[in-house]
Amino acid sequence: MTILSRRHDFVLIFDVTNGNPNGDPDAGNLPRLDPETNHGLVTDVSLKRKIRNYVDLARTGEAGHHIYVQEGAILNEKHRQAYVALRGDSGGKKEAKLNPKDEAEAIALRNWMCANFFDVRTFGAVMSTGVNCGQVKGPVQMTFASSVEPVLPVEISITRMAATNEAEQKKRAEGEDGDQRTDNRTMGRKHIVPYGLYVAHGFVSAKFAERTGFSEADLALLFEALANMFEHDRSAARGEMTTRKLIVFRHENALGNAPAHILFDRVRIGRMVDGEVRALDDKGLGNLAPARRFGDYSVTINREGLPGGVEVMELL
Repeated sequence: MTILSRRHDFVLIFDVTNGNPNGDPDAGNLPRLDPETNHGLVTDVSLKRKIRNYVDLARTGEAGHHIYVQEGAILNEKHRQAYVALRGDSGGKKEAKLNPKDEAEAIALRNWMCANFFDVRTFGAVMSTGVNCGQVKGPVQMTFASSVEPVLPVEISITRMAATNEAEQKKRAEGEDGDQRTDNRTMGRKHIVPYGLYVAHGFVSAKFAERTGFSEADLALLFEALANMFEHDRSAARGEMTTRKLIVFRHENALGNAPAHILFDRVRIGRMVDGEVRALDDKGLGNLAPARRFGDYSVTINREGLPGGVEVMELL
């Protein structure tokens, strides 16, 4: 296993068609929006969830690729596994609270969690909840994804023909006076974004990778997950989500050769209008029909004058 020795920064570009990429539970599960600009948002937590799910599918049961944050998981029981592994079968199986005996054991516990759980050594974790395995700052961090143009969520009414229970079925069968329908239908709502192109930025620190054991193989698996995670996250609510571009800036050393924001500015997105590229802030775009497919946009990378020691890799 080769520990990552070079810094990486990446740009993830994905789109959604007729779906809800990330519902906001505080707003009736409406697609998340920036209230000032109406640009769509997808949280880093949502993106990390999809990465975790892909790794769990692609590396099920493989040593070193277990997932720490899973639906319904009891995190303290995963911490307890580290104590049992280090102290033996009798060490910490029943205690409600556990703490390392000394600094050496604290380091060993953190290292065990990093070695066994992919998402701990990738994203980090706070593991000091009762059964204490300390805290880990992960080498991989991601931003919220934001749509490149404002989006307008649409509320769609849907119906269900089946009744929930016998009482509801009887009530509907009796119906009402007149010619109104009496079949079993329940009204519902779905919120969708007709189309949106989203951009997220990511950062991979080689220095923090040294602390967690994040390897070159882990980085390759991370990029594989980013490219394929939506293929295994299909649902009626999500609509059609697709990773369109994955652009990676690889530095020649651990600390990096250029600020990330300067590199990200080299990825330029514009609107295609009659075969010509127009800037997204062009006021004339407001008089045109909204984008409804990826082909309505142009994505280019400015490779001229690239800072020394930085390599651009277009993985998608």
